Amino acid sequence: MLARLEDKLSQHRPDLVKQQRLRERVGKQLHVTSLPAPMFSRNDVSIWSILKKCIGMELSKIAMPVIFNEPLSFLQRLTEYMEHTYLIHQANATTDSVERMKCVAAFAVSAVASQWERTGKPFNPLLGETYELIRDDLGFRWVSEQVSHHPPVSAFHAEGLNEDFVFHGSIYPKLKFWGKSIEAEPKGLITLELPKYNEAYTWTNPTCCVHNIIVGQLWIEQYGSVEVINHKTGERCSMMFKPCGLFGKELHIVEGYILDKSKKKLCAIYGKWTECLYTVDPATFEAHKKTDKKNLDEKKGNKQEPEEMPPPDAETAQVIPGSELIWKITPRPDNSAKFYAFSTFAMHLNEQEKSMEGVIPPTDSRLRPDIRAMENGDIDLASAEKKRLEEKQRMARKNRTKSTDEWKTRWFQQGPNPHNKAQDWLYSKGYWDRNYTHLPEIY
Repeated sequence: MLARLEDKLSQHRPDLVKQQRLRERVGKQLHVTSLPAPMFSRNDVSIWSILKKCIGMELSKIAMPVIFNEPLSFLQRLTEYMEHTYLIHQANATTDSVERMKCVAAFAVSAVASQWERTGKPFNPLLGETYELIRDDLGFRWVSEQVSHHPPVSAFHAEGLNEDFVFHGSIYPKLKFWGKSIEAEPKGLITLELPKYNEAYTWTNPTCCVHNIIVGQLWIEQYGSVEVINHKTGERCSMMFKPCGLFGKELHIVEGYILDKSKKKLCAIYGKWTECLYTVDPATFEAHKKTDKKNLDEKKGNKQEPEEMPPPDAETAQVIPGSELIWKITPRPDNSAKFYAFSTFAMHLNEQEKSMEGVIPPTDSRLRPDIRAMENGDIDLASAEKKRLEEKQRMARKNRTKSTDEWKTRWFQQGPNPHNKAQDWLYSKGYWDRNYTHLPEIY
């Protein structure tokens, strides 16, 4: 009976059958557990020869050798925000706004956790490049588009498959080189909407820094303040991602408070962005901090020079008695170090199967030949394709300046964020109708 119905449907609406089969495939999660080829050694390539003229400069216009990339587009890298989507579902399941804030704050921290040990640079998206991901098992679908080239802006929009949340934002990553490190400041705004409670939360991400670019072992830290605001209740979660500090004592540490609209501390939040996040009563947290500071002051008599490299991060976050665990990172697979320090979620992002043909648009990142060549282990082809695509993009821009044609974004439009009026890029609908006949040929 079901087979006959599908036959009838395939005769009249083959597009719907194709979409359903794609969703069935995604929902089953028959995913790869490794990439086709391991990452290349970067030991024989001098990054100093490229970067020595760039100290203090913004790096978005500097062409970097493909060896320093990882085989994902920045649009795909952004999709890793969704790895711990279960936290959004947990927020939806509780009627207490403070409990929801705990979940949303944990989601904001988990969204940057995939950057741990990821020292490869994602490929810069081409103007008009898109990326989609449907995950029935996690309950969302995602679409993103590169909406501007200079400055480089990536816009994304995810929604719950049960229409239970909307998660959207636009990111302008500013990269700067400081002699020994590269700093990535992720300018832009992130918004989570929970229609069930008529709530909207906004925040911005911390700054990410890769150290020992020239010599020594690469390591990553994130620092800066992150404030998650509930625009309906006025509650906010103010968190500080702490810089490494002397001897690496505060490496990866995140701590802060959930405050009500009158700025009264409702609970403390602490942990490591690479590992886990806890909440505890503010008084208990502050008493613990005082004891910790006293112990540190006693050790300060024995002064040493600060180290160039933080100590091995073997010690897990110190758990204060009475704490509640609100998030724990999904462990990386055993072969992660061979494959660009990818998480299991990241390994899935460039999967391309026959059932996707004719369904995803020709602008999807999975179809980029330079990324595909790098993933397959052909560094020479990846380099040649990267140069070809960059030159094609330059020529297209040059030709537009000679004509009256202006570049039009397909799926997002610039406008004020509805919750705080900041400049943003908002989804203009239509992507999932699967009509891609007028898309540019960018590859």
